[in-house]
Amino acid sequence: MFSTLTSVSTAAAAHWAGGWGFGFFPFVFLIPIFWILVIGLIVFFATRRRRAYWREHGPYGGWSAGSNAESTLAERFAQGDIDEVEYRKRLEVLRANRQGPSPR
Repeated sequence: MFSTLTSVSTAAAAHWAGGWGFGFFPFVFLIPIFWILVIGLIVFFATRRRRAYWREHGPYGGWSAGSNAESTLAERFAQGDIDEVEYRKRLEVLRANRQGPSPR
């Protein structure tokens, strides 16, 4: 594979050098542009993934005890284990005793 790539690039360089006399001049700009695009895509997808995680779990991630307790309470309410009055009462107690910054 590497030998094929080398022979193709050599042939392209010979074509450029023979036709216009530039040699490897165009490749001097293409290689940095390629790596800038690759690094930019990696940064873009990493930040996009982090934003999606924060949107779902909040800024404290899965380590936040309050959001974990609230999600457990919401699951119990959705399954019918507790009624709405009990759900709201327990949710109020959880939010009143939460440590850290208040929710938005």
